[in-house]
Amino acid sequence: MTVTRTFDLLDRYQENFDKEDALAAKENGKWVKYSTQQYIDLSHAFSAGLLNLGFKKGDKIVTVSNNRPEWNFVDMGMAMIGVVHVPVFPSLSTDEYKHILEHSDAKAVIVSDKKLYQIINPAFEQVKDLKYFYSFDKIEGVKNWMEIIESGRKNTDQFKEEIERIKKEIIPDDFATLIYTSGTTDTAKGVMLSHKNLVRNFLAAAEVFCLKPEDKYLSVLPLCHVGGRMGNYQTQYSGTSIYYAENMGTIAVNMREIKPTGFDAVPRIMEKIYDTVIAKGKKLPQPKKSIFFQAVKLGLKYKADGNNGWFYNRKLKIADKLIFSKWREALGGNIKLVGCGGATLQPRLEKIFWACGIKVLNMYGLTETSPVITINKSTKPDFKLGTVGKLIEGVDVKIAEDGEVLCKGHNVMLGYYKDPELTKSVFDDDGWFHTGDVGSWDKDKFLKITDRKKEIFKLSNGKFIAPQIIENRIKESILVDQIMVTGEHEKFASALISPNFAYFEDWCISQNILFENNEELIQLPQVLTLFNKEVKKFNKTFSNPERINRFKLVPDEWSPATGELSPTLKLRRKNIEEKYIKLLEQIYIKQPAG
Repeated sequence: MTVTRTFDLLDRYQENFDKEDALAAKENGKWVKYSTQQYIDLSHAFSAGLLNLGFKKGDKIVTVSNNRPEWNFVDMGMAMIGVVHVPVFPSLSTDEYKHILEHSDAKAVIVSDKKLYQIINPAFEQVKDLKYFYSFDKIEGVKNWMEIIESGRKNTDQFKEEIERIKKEIIPDDFATLIYTSGTTDTAKGVMLSHKNLVRNFLAAAEVFCLKPEDKYLSVLPLCHVGGRMGNYQTQYSGTSIYYAENMGTIAVNMREIKPTGFDAVPRIMEKIYDTVIAKGKKLPQPKKSIFFQAVKLGLKYKADGNNGWFYNRKLKIADKLIFSKWREALGGNIKLVGCGGATLQPRLEKIFWACGIKVLNMYGLTETSPVITINKSTKPDFKLGTVGKLIEGVDVKIAEDGEVLCKGHNVMLGYYKDPELTKSVFDDDGWFHTGDVGSWDKDKFLKITDRKKEIFKLSNGKFIAPQIIENRIKESILVDQIMVTGEHEKFASALISPNFAYFEDWCISQNILFENNEELIQLPQVLTLFNKEVKKFNKTFSNPERINRFKLVPDEWSPATGELSPTLKLRRKNIEEKYIKLLEQIYIKQPAG
């Protein structure tokens, strides 16, 4: 059947995919599976339950949840009766939730667990127009979402015809979801997306990934994240079973349990997987350690277009048997594809994962573009490592004179909720949406993204610095977990570096170096010497203005919870600068002459 609205996926399931494990998640240590029919029945019951409560088309419901099958039941239940779903990251503060609850005009909020209830309830109590508070988990004193389901089941006959009537009236251009951008700035913006925005995007992705009903897919990215949601929909379109990862720390364990064909990721996840593998390689005894790193070196020279030569391919076959096959086994043994977006992925990681037999398909887009604008496919000639791929069908891009990427097409949002001025500011007179990203085309029409326009800064000598390029290069070092390059209006570029503390714990043991905490670790002369050598090594690859003249190590691991990273693991530069203002003052207090 033709899918033009998100909830059309349920009819497609009914016609094509009778499965026992359409959706699955861990509960009390065991995988709990939901069949196709359960998915359909629970979604319809939720629709009826909402109608019984008096919800109507255009009303809004906020969900704040971890990834779980229930998210889909309420998502589809809302969509079928025109209720706008407002999915929100589960890592915000009470004040941030209060802003979203007020700004979205939501009438209800559903949370996943007690911890989130305790964070959000103070905000809920301050928003007068919010009527209902429900939870997925059973929490004493809190209404459970199953009350809506049971109400819907009891009133199925009463609302069945009404649900079908509303479904028929919903058109592809209707407002389907309100997504608040995680952002790297203070105030989240509400992005309005239509059914057409979402559907045309996941159809394009499904055509690229070509998943099959017999495959399994591990859902890693948050479903409130537009990329995670797109992956969720395109996997359902293909009839592939979706298993939801428990959390970021259990990805490898979950993969070994379910043996998926693919998963979704942002670059930081791929970096963590690679760093974990390399750390294990460093602990191997000789000669295994030497063989391991010969394989890594070989993988970093991989050419995905197949022009590697017979001798290289012969060595790669040996490396695969001895080393890379073990990497795949650690990820379940069946991984073939990874959808990766949200930021720039280091080209070296693309190369080594492709050499390992895991095709990382890099893509590009924003919440405002639903999200995909371009994507790399898995077969020639429609991919090129080091780029974010070619345009999806029905989308156009042009590069402005200042290098900004401009976009038109079915993927571009309806606008920012309750903010016509802000909406107007991101569209030019010809209707092009300004992404805020800087990029360029290569000769084969693959797009390259180099930086965020707002993050590029100018030194006092007038030279422009694109920090992401420098940061991504230096993050190739095993010593570095996170780095932020700064120096606007200063004479030189500098950096704040969060070390790879897990690596240094093992390194210090091997060197018989004792330390009490991270504060003490970053002041050790041996550690500072290592970083000085590492930064000098990378500086040789940069132009003079791009070189890191000075740097400071910080004692903290950066995360969304502590405010240095957004929920999508991007640097929140303003937060970092404010947190480490004294370190930055130390860097620039005595500038060299000239």
